[in-house]
Amino acid sequence: MSKIILIVGPTATGKTALSIALAKEYNAEIINADSTQIYKEPLIATAKITELEKENIPHHMIDIKSLSEEYSIYDYQKDAREVLDDLIKKDKNIIIVGGSGLYVKALLYDYNLEKESSNDIDLSKYSNQELKSMADLIDENNNIHVNNRHRLERYIKYNKKTGKIITKTDEINKKIYDFITIGLNAPREEIYKRCDNRVDEMFNNGLLDEAKSLYDKHFKNFTTIIGYRELNEYFNGNISLEEAKEEMKKNTRHYAKRQITFYKHQFDNIVWFNTDYSNFKNTINEVIKYLKEKE
Repeated sequence: MSKIILIVGPTATGKTALSIALAKEYNAEIINADSTQIYKEPLIATAKITELEKENIPHHMIDIKSLSEEYSIYDYQKDAREVLDDLIKKDKNIIIVGGSGLYVKALLYDYNLEKESSNDIDLSKYSNQELKSMADLIDENNNIHVNNRHRLERYIKYNKKTGKIITKTDEINKKIYDFITIGLNAPREEIYKRCDNRVDEMFNNGLLDEAKSLYDKHFKNFTTIIGYRELNEYFNGNISLEEAKEEMKKNTRHYAKRQITFYKHQFDNIVWFNTDYSNFKNTINEVIKYLKEKE
């Protein structure tokens, strides 16, 4: 019988490294549940796992679409469940890893989604703030963050198509697979510091040149990703490069905070482990010890 292990937590806590370690321990294959890892482009800003880091472990739902292509959470649910069901049929152990809570929900829970039609409502011309204002007109208590463009668009489109409002009662928490959830966390200040350092490292690795190349290609999904969104404003002459960099750091920190809040409020039975940044092997050993005790 397949063992399914889900790894969640905020950015910069070591989810990718833990997924590799557990995949080796359990001879498992890995399914990505991060909305930014599906894109084929290199995307320095997404901290995408490299071929070297994969250590020859099969990875699924990574590098499957271009930034120029439409790919909804409905599409992810359909495709990822096909992969998951196929691995289960083959009696493979499975590690699911990612920071996108809605992708995890769509994959593993009774989360009903509707396919978007080819003549879908186009909201691309609106800024995030304009979308937030539109969402607030639908329901001022929607609690959607202004930077969560994907969720804002989904919320508005759903209302325009159905006349209904997406509420928490629509987000059913019924599991449709049997899995164990491992959460990685760390002190908030340490996560924020690492988020800032990660942004500096991305710029050192050529983020600006890569972003300019993508900007010039006018990819429709370019501004949905933290890093490119802020640099888009810089390329448009609205802010300075230093302002874009600081906005990127701020938005990355806010994203990490939202991830923590989402997982703690939307998921049950997460077993949390503190990331030991000085010796990550300690964290790996703690998680494996716990999983062995559960067998």
